[in-house]
Amino acid sequence: MASLLAVPKRILLGRARPSSSADDTLLPKRLALPVFAADPVSSVAWATQEILVILALGGTALLVLAPEVALAVCVVIAIVVVSYGPLVRAYPGGGGSFAVASRNLGPRAGLVAAASLLVDYTLTVAVAVAAAVDNLVSALPVLDDGRIPLAVASVLVVAAVNLRGRREAGWSAMVPVYGFVLAVAVLVTVGLVRWAGGEGPVAVSADFDVDRGTDLTAVALALVVLRAFASGGAALAGVDATANGVPAFRAPKGRNAAVTLLAVGGLSIALIAGVVTLAVVSGVTVTRDPCDLQGLPVPCEEYTQQSVLTQLSQAVFGAGSVGAVLVTVATVLALLTAANSAFNGFPLLAATLAEAGYLPRQLARRGDRLAYSNGILALSLGAVTMLLVLEARVGPLLDLYLIGLFTSFTLAQLGMVRHWRLRQGRSRRTRRWVPRLGTAVAAVAATCTGLTLLVLVVAKVPNGAWATLLVVAALGVGMHRVRGHYDLVSRETAIPADEAPETMPARVHAVVLVSRLHRPTTRALAYARATRPSTLEAVTVAVDQEAARELSEEWARRKVPVPLRVLDSPYREVAKPLVEHVKAVRAKGPRDAVTVFLPEYVVAHWWEAVLHNRSNLWLRARLAATPGVMVVSVPYQLRSSIEEGDLAARAAADRSLVQEASRAGAADRDIERHP
Repeated sequence: MASLLAVPKRILLGRARPSSSADDTLLPKRLALPVFAADPVSSVAWATQEILVILALGGTALLVLAPEVALAVCVVIAIVVVSYGPLVRAYPGGGGSFAVASRNLGPRAGLVAAASLLVDYTLTVAVAVAAAVDNLVSALPVLDDGRIPLAVASVLVVAAVNLRGRREAGWSAMVPVYGFVLAVAVLVTVGLVRWAGGEGPVAVSADFDVDRGTDLTAVALALVVLRAFASGGAALAGVDATANGVPAFRAPKGRNAAVTLLAVGGLSIALIAGVVTLAVVSGVTVTRDPCDLQGLPVPCEEYTQQSVLTQLSQAVFGAGSVGAVLVTVATVLALLTAANSAFNGFPLLAATLAEAGYLPRQLARRGDRLAYSNGILALSLGAVTMLLVLEARVGPLLDLYLIGLFTSFTLAQLGMVRHWRLRQGRSRRTRRWVPRLGTAVAAVAATCTGLTLLVLVVAKVPNGAWATLLVVAALGVGMHRVRGHYDLVSRETAIPADEAPETMPARVHAVVLVSRLHRPTTRALAYARATRPSTLEAVTVAVDQEAARELSEEWARRKVPVPLRVLDSPYREVAKPLVEHVKAVRAKGPRDAVTVFLPEYVVAHWWEAVLHNRSNLWLRARLAATPGVMVVSVPYQLRSSIEEGDLAARAAADRSLVQEASRAGAADRDIERHP
């Protein structure tokens, strides 16, 4: 099976890389920027839309507040980005919020931050892919029925790119991210210049109104504005991915990560401000449900609502123009690339947690291309599950999104407050202004993100975000249990300093399991005899009495120099009689050990493996759980599984093993005659 998969695996992922080339996978700033900026930059495509969608709940008149809401979002982005600069410099080992919270607030706070980020990364991939498909469908409505297959296929493609390695993911992100930034910059510049000249662009939805149903109270309107601000905070996605991904940067890691963060924040602020301003002057109106719009040219069931960027590109460049097509293509590609932030942050965070014992240690292992392949596959599975459950719809996914993100932000900044206060106590009096300034910045950031988190909880928990809180809690408890298991295993397996070395068994009893007399059986017998055990016997379980009788007769006829014991099995079980017999053998001496030899076939194809060795898997598990019992697998390679040049070597090895077993048997008989 491995040989069958080797060629397609090499074509898909490339040739394996040696560990010595790990430094070659580190990212310079020009590649790190598109990798980690893809998420926050491309979130402009749907974060700005969410601001308008939520404000539309209060009626068309409320859309004039979009610039103020966007300004508040930009201020929070600036505060968080500035506060994360010292964080990545202080914790260049990666881990982001988990490392800061664990070090300064305790392991429980660290687990909450880590669980929040893992869930948020999964939702980041799902939201980015769903938004990409949404923009594609808005330009090509005929694809609406294929929304879910398109989203799932997109996740698999992005995962395959990341499985090829970080550097390859960086190169693949350059053109989409830089192309998107350029496309949106040109779009906003041309649109605002036209507006300043008195011929502003007019969106296709400019004449639509929103059916509000009933007038909202002042409190309800305030909640709508706060919810719009919270939804716009999606533009902060990717900031913690940079903090988690510090180990992926070239040296000096902390400095390069901090510079990348500033660039990411600057680009996000500029794009959000430009897109929201242009959307307001163009009269863009969008809602979650097209049936809430008044003035539609067709029944709402037949109307496909276009995304904000699609409407803006058509208003500025004209429907069907080259400019509009380029903006749509750039948006779709950038949103697909946005998942790269999560595909870089999630595996690195999972590896950090695995090394700390909070997740299975397989997540800390690198694959053939030196990427954390298991983490990438786990993230892909989680994102695909979310897309299938919520039918790849941006709105329902966003209702689950952001709570985890701002939870980790808040814990990270609270941790940085304590970090700076501890530094203040250790600093010289003349240098204490540095930690004081750091404490003030972290406190302001913690206040902003904490208030935003409070708004998110109030606004989104009734709409389904309770599921996010439930998953975060379950994941946190699960990681705590995993760490407890690893700690327990470490305590049980540790060797005290005053403990003597493990004593050798007084005697070793060898048992060879036999189903019928053939080459795999004789090979296992020869190998068992070559180990020179204290006692040796062959054992067969009489599931079929007639077959057991025939085996005994053939055993005697061929004069096999090993006694055969037949175990009764009235209920046709194999494992239970064998385990009971092995326990009885070992009970003869508390210091004795029993070695069970299991003959096994080695086959060439996966479907052949299904036909063989199935019972051995269960037997091995049962025997391995029995104290004082060792299980030895004796493979017998069928000709189809052996390389052409190894057949002669196998034959020579068999002859050598038989000769060694004969010498061992002769020595045993000599000992019996002359004890």
